[in-house]
Amino acid sequence: MPMPPSKREARLLRFGVFEVDLDAGELRKNGARIRLQEQPFQVLAALLQNAGQVVTRDSLRETIWPADTFVDFDHSLNTAVNKIREALGDSASSPRFVETLARRGYRFIAPVDRVVAAATESAPAHEQDNPATSPAAEIALHPELHVPVPRRGLVRGLFALIQVMYLIFYVSGLAHLHDADRVASSFLPGWRALFIVGAILVTGAVGIPLRFYLLSAVAFDFRKLGATFGRLFPFVLALDQLWAIAPFLLLPQIGVGLAFAATAALLYVPFSERTLVRLAYPVES
Repeated sequence: MPMPPSKREARLLRFGVFEVDLDAGELRKNGARIRLQEQPFQVLAALLQNAGQVVTRDSLRETIWPADTFVDFDHSLNTAVNKIREALGDSASSPRFVETLARRGYRFIAPVDRVVAAATESAPAHEQDNPATSPAAEIALHPELHVPVPRRGLVRGLFALIQVMYLIFYVSGLAHLHDADRVASSFLPGWRALFIVGAILVTGAVGIPLRFYLLSAVAFDFRKLGATFGRLFPFVLALDQLWAIAPFLLLPQIGVGLAFAATAALLYVPFSERTLVRLAYPVES
């Protein structure tokens, strides 16, 4: 009678789009393995297991560099941390993951999820060869939104396209201000039509520099855009809701039905902007 397959506990630590398998000694990003040497991996594991706490240089020396190892400890540790940051796409000046505390040590500052999953040591051959059941095929989820994490480049590109769309709205509205006045006057009394024209003038003049700021922030990958956009969101929401009625200025060309449909879609756009920013630039806790 065959023995049942023995089991081991696969310890997984997840943060953002990354996953660390402590048993396999692997770092993965969106399921794809990232090459990281042994000592940098051990340093990363020590930081992850003490996430949010300061890990001193002395404790790292005692844990990873034995007393009988004759190396330049400071240089080796600095090199290991630099390799970790390179693998994670992190920065010492604006850290999202590994924070340096001068003359003390390091601290892992991103939220870490600890996952304990049962894995069999001896599985049937068809399960081992099936990529859909392999650990690498596991889909990384966003820690806040609980959706599969897409590629940052795609998310940033979509966000940039939305900013370009609004820039086109503003420039076109300001360039055809007289036409907007004529359309508004056709279905609104004089002073209300004048109010619509004034709103186009003011919001367009304010919106253009705002959109250029957001475009440059995403183009240069400003790492604190998540927190900055969170503070700007109430103003962006109000501005975008006002411009959601812009299709009605094209009423003679597109008709009432299309104007309502376009307005309904534009009402949702600011919330999609916020989601895209949260996907690409999670706010550190």
